[in-house]
Amino acid sequence: MEDCSLPQDSLFLGFDCSTQSLKATVLDANLNIVISELVNYDTELPHYNTKGGVFRDPFVNGRIVSPTLMWVEALDLILHRLEKSNVDFGKIAAVSGSAQQHGSVYWKNGSFKILSSLDPKKQLVDQFHDSFSIKESPVWMDCSTTEQCKAIEEAVGGGLELARLTGSRAHERYVGPQIRKIFETQPEIYQNTERISLVSSFMASLLIGGYACIDQTDGAGMNLMDIEHRTWSKIALEATAPGLEVKLGKLTPAYAVAGSIVSYYVERYHFNKKCVVVQWSGDNPNSLAGLTLNAYGDLAISLGTSDTVFGIATDHRPSLDGHVFPNPVDTKGFMVMLVYKNGSLTREDIRDLYADGSWEAFNMFLQQTPPLNDGKIGFYYKEHEILPPLPVGFHRYILDNFIGDSADGVVERETEEFDPPSEVRALIEGQLLSMRAHAERLGMPSPPKRIIATGGASANDHILRIIASIFGCNVYIVQKPDSASLGAALRAAHGWLCNKKGKFVPISNMYFGKLEKTSLSCKLAVPAGDQDLVDRYTLLMKKRLEIENRLIQRLGRW
Repeated sequence: MEDCSLPQDSLFLGFDCSTQSLKATVLDANLNIVISELVNYDTELPHYNTKGGVFRDPFVNGRIVSPTLMWVEALDLILHRLEKSNVDFGKIAAVSGSAQQHGSVYWKNGSFKILSSLDPKKQLVDQFHDSFSIKESPVWMDCSTTEQCKAIEEAVGGGLELARLTGSRAHERYVGPQIRKIFETQPEIYQNTERISLVSSFMASLLIGGYACIDQTDGAGMNLMDIEHRTWSKIALEATAPGLEVKLGKLTPAYAVAGSIVSYYVERYHFNKKCVVVQWSGDNPNSLAGLTLNAYGDLAISLGTSDTVFGIATDHRPSLDGHVFPNPVDTKGFMVMLVYKNGSLTREDIRDLYADGSWEAFNMFLQQTPPLNDGKIGFYYKEHEILPPLPVGFHRYILDNFIGDSADGVVERETEEFDPPSEVRALIEGQLLSMRAHAERLGMPSPPKRIIATGGASANDHILRIIASIFGCNVYIVQKPDSASLGAALRAAHGWLCNKKGKFVPISNMYFGKLEKTSLSCKLAVPAGDQDLVDRYTLLMKKRLEIENRLIQRLGRW
């Protein structure tokens, strides 16, 4: 294997512009964390009046946005914080980042001049007040584009055909439907937009002082890219808005260099002018990198604001359930993903309602209740759910005579409410059973070779034990739950290496044989569950899917 070592005095900086915060992680040349910092939008930038980093429009049902300038101000703030922590910016060889997927930014005509002439004597936020044709960016939680999704699917021949073409059926949070909505309802805004960025390419643009390309992996989450050829799809573009390709710019691989860091950061923070900015990508692709997933059978479950399940696939299987993206860490294969909008916020809601706001009480309820919850199952949607496509609401069922070894004689009845311990277990088991069911439908192996758990709730041993019992495999955790900014720093190093070599090299070459000595290592948290219990959960999963399908027929939005 060729030498893929990094210069020993170099540092690599990764950001994660997530829903609720901007994080930064610095790695050294041995891929160990030097420092991490975080800026919370709600508490540290309260003048934007966000809750959970977003604003829910009280007048437009389902419209959920974030102030674009908030992300700009957060970037200056976190760089200032890193500076106070004595990070030597002059040693940073490369920067990259992750950002919440599906968010979009709309640059006003003439904004390139502002972007390309930044004044280091001024804060970033003071220079971009008049740069956006829409001052609030639609984000992944938005669900106001149902009609546009229908129209786009109809224009290309249906949802499955759109999934074959772009990797996913039309989703309300995706940028394509968002753009079509703006074009239809605010045509003057669309005409006054010279460039449309994803949040990822927007943040990269701030660092290079010019419009960064959209990387192919994040670009696949738009309903606009031909996933097989990794180019913009003419059919999808025409189904969305006229003249769109010019506004989107070009696509590029995730490991490509977007450009050198602009002089603003050299003069203001003393970055090395040779520091390169590697393409930013979505938070989930960066988490895949940070978790070192690189083989079929490896599965990640990220338990955060949204819950995601993702892994590596060798081929593209069109599906209405999940999403397929180009592999963010290789030139071959695909990343397969399931996304659930009702993640940590819903778990917190159930905790507040039934466990007096206490995680200790929440966990005690999980200990008190038996596996399979005596046949009590629930569907808990505080937000309009993506998978399955169901509206806000709680739905509870009791399976009488269910003992887990047969479906014979099981009687299903709906109920209004469970006792608090059963409520808590029904939520957790329901979320995890849905993950397993839809992962298997998407072609992921059962059982997986291993599961790596990340995100805030991965610190909860009680939840990890239920994961191991439902999926039937070992569950591992990483040293640092925030795998997105860690993955971004790793991708910064990888992009730097590819650029230095003048060719693509596998990302695993950087940590081959020394993974356990780096901050990328993971450890066994919970061994695989008892096979008899796994089999019983399999029956419960199938019964839950039957009920889910009936709920979709009765309540599904489209």
